[in-house]
Amino acid sequence: MINTVLFDLDGTIIDTNELIITTFLHVIEKHGFKPRTREEIIPHMGLTLERQLQVFSGREDVVDLVADYRKYNRERHDELVREFPQVKEVISDLHERGITMGIVTTKIKETTMLALNMFGLKPYMKSIVTVEDVRHPKPHPEPILTALQELGADPAHTLMVGDSAADLQCAKAAGVQAAGVAWSLKGEAVLRQYNPDYILQEMKDLYGILGLEPVRS
Repeated sequence: MINTVLFDLDGTIIDTNELIITTFLHVIEKHGFKPRTREEIIPHMGLTLERQLQVFSGREDVVDLVADYRKYNRERHDELVREFPQVKEVISDLHERGITMGIVTTKIKETTMLALNMFGLKPYMKSIVTVEDVRHPKPHPEPILTALQELGADPAHTLMVGDSAADLQCAKAAGVQAAGVAWSLKGEAVLRQYNPDYILQEMKDLYGILGLEPVRS
């Protein structure tokens, strides 16, 4: 039985998709790199910011691009970030029922906390592992292993929920169960290529996976 659930942040429990794409397009245009479409950006989402900027710029050193990205991203954050349906309701209810939850993300801590606080999700998370807390980010297993250690959780009873290949690969490598979200911009078919144990069509599908009765609306 699963008693611990770890969530990716961007594109999984908080809709930062438009913010991320808009910020990448801004940086690419500002620096005169080869123009990219939204469709060209989406497959790389979920990797570290540095890796994505290396791909889009063709440069190895992207320190200046990272700075520009973070500045613009922070300026537009509150304007462009949205909630996903059912997320707050389900997470609040799972917390009440004794499910242990945490965040495993490739975001930095500042913007992770900003997003969690914006939608009142931080109090429910007993572990928050960001890209700054590990040496090897997703898809390496270290981020999930770090969360498991902090929580004293058993991998056999833990589920990782994410919207990208990196999330699913990280989960498999760490020995926990993996769930992809059908609302991922990458599409359900892409996620299924990485053999997740589950696909969530909506957030409430977590109840069935955890063997719980859904909350009554």
